[in-house]
Amino acid sequence: MNGRAQRLVRDAAEAAQVRAYQTDPDVVALRIERVRRQVDWMCWSGIVLGLAFTMANVQGFASAGTRPWSLAWLAAWVLDPTVSLVLLAILRAEQVTARYQVRTGPWVRRAKWFTLAATYVMNTWESFADRDPAAIVLHSVPPLVVFVAVEAITDLRDKLTDAVLVAHRSAGQAGAEVGRRKLFADYLAEAREGWAPGIEISPAWVRQVTGCSRGLSPRLARALRVEVADA
Repeated sequence: MNGRAQRLVRDAAEAAQVRAYQTDPDVVALRIERVRRQVDWMCWSGIVLGLAFTMANVQGFASAGTRPWSLAWLAAWVLDPTVSLVLLAILRAEQVTARYQVRTGPWVRRAKWFTLAATYVMNTWESFADRDPAAIVLHSVPPLVVFVAVEAITDLRDKLTDAVLVAHRSAGQAGAEVGRRKLFADYLAEAREGWAPGIEISPAWVRQVTGCSRGLSPRLARALRVEVADA
């Protein structure tokens, strides 16, 4: 074997090793977990920033007609965090349940939708009352983005978990197929056991005895004839 052929053999072996690691279910799970952390971080950042934007609007809605820095004006700042904390608690719980694909009850979804609807109404009430299209759009976008992100992040976590399960299932099926695969020596051993003096060793006979493919049977027949001749 010349140097070029040897290099090709080494490259093929390295490529096979890299492919085996890339498709290993544990490696796939680790890569998906990294993506999950990135998705969580970006979605949570967007949700928190969106809720922070709505806080000032809700405070203005709740403190309408009150004197600045009065007790009622200060208490108005508590309204939005009250709603947002409930929403964040639900999302945090769904972060765990989605990882293990545990379905929550209907009240969880109702509470999530109610908190989002309450945030949207308090943000846009004055804009709708003033019939100001620009203000309606401005105050609608952040709560709607939060709403879409809240719904999407749950589905994304669920699908990322499905991806890990699919990787493990595919690896198990591939391992089972490899375990069931018969080698040339196995076919040859079956043909050797089935042969007896007086039997013509032909590809058709080898296929009948071993069940091998049409392309493999001539090689098996030649190998068995060599063994019989040398015996």
